[in-house]
Amino acid sequence: MKVEHTGLAGVILLEPRRFGDNRGFFAETYNARAYRDAGIECEFVQDNHSLSDKVGTVRGLHFQKPPAAQAKLVRCGRGAIFDVAVDIRVGSPTFGKWVGYELSADNGLQLFIPAGFAHGFMTLKPGSEIVYKCSDYYAPEAVGSVRWDDPE
Repeated sequence: MKVEHTGLAGVILLEPRRFGDNRGFFAETYNARAYRDAGIECEFVQDNHSLSDKVGTVRGLHFQKPPAAQAKLVRCGRGAIFDVAVDIRVGSPTFGKWVGYELSADNGLQLFIPAGFAHGFMTLKPGSEIVYKCSDYYAPEAVGSVRWDDPE
């Protein structure tokens, strides 16, 4: 697996190995030992799956506040998205900074987003499906959001 540490501490871009042939491919999309070796040491407790039919659909920027803050491991199972993580940790040297990457079914990339970051994406292809793991359960009382076009 290829591992790229981004400009935001803890946000990691991952490229799991794929084994392809004339039938398609096989990829191990999660292995606790391999991800721990890559610096991801959280326990995932929930998997989510999102479908967006139209190109240009924006979802996010969402987060959960402590004590229910969530780390996420995001991948695109079908189509393509532009995936974004924004540092919302008050006092962090990169507070308000963001990174974004194209995740697609074709490239197989994944983005690990630690707790303390807002997350969102925009669809680049119709019928895009996003699958992601969360380190804490959905807690509606802890949900927050940031406008995707916030000037700050």
